[in-house]
Amino acid sequence: MSEHDHDLKIKVGDVMKTKFDMIDGMATIQDALAAMRHTETKMLVVKKQHEHDEWGILMISDVARQVLAKGRALERVNVYEVMTKPVLTVSPDMNIRYCARLFGRFHISRAPVVKNNEVIGMVSLTDLVLKGMVQNPVALNKK
Repeated sequence: MSEHDHDLKIKVGDVMKTKFDMIDGMATIQDALAAMRHTETKMLVVKKQHEHDEWGILMISDVARQVLAKGRALERVNVYEVMTKPVLTVSPDMNIRYCARLFGRFHISRAPVVKNNEVIGMVSLTDLVLKGMVQNPVALNKK
C-alpha cells in the first residue's frame, strides 16, 4: 500500500464532532445566542419542521450580518428569518479530501453530518485539517 492509499482512508465520521446543538426555526435569535453561549459554539443545526423539510444551520456570522448590523431586536427576530436552509450536508463515509473540496467549491466552513436522515455530527474545515492530519502524519511530510 502506498502513502497515497493510506491518505484516502480517513472519513468524515472519523474527524467530526458528535456534540452539537439543535434549535427550532421558530425560536428567537435571543434564544439561539443563549444556546450558543452555553455550548461555546458558533453554529446551531436548525431542526426540520416535518419529514419532507430540510435541515438548516444558524451561524454566528449570519446573526452578525442580518441582525446586529441591521439593528434588529434579538427578541423579535426568529431563527428561520436568518438561517441558511437548505444546508449542504455530508455523509460520515465521505473521504475528508473530498469533503474539503466540497467545502471549497461552495465556500463553506462547516456542515452537518447526516446518516439515515438524521444529523449525527458536525464537521468543519478545522476538523478536516487538524484531526485528519493528526490521524495521518504521513500527509504532513508530502511536498
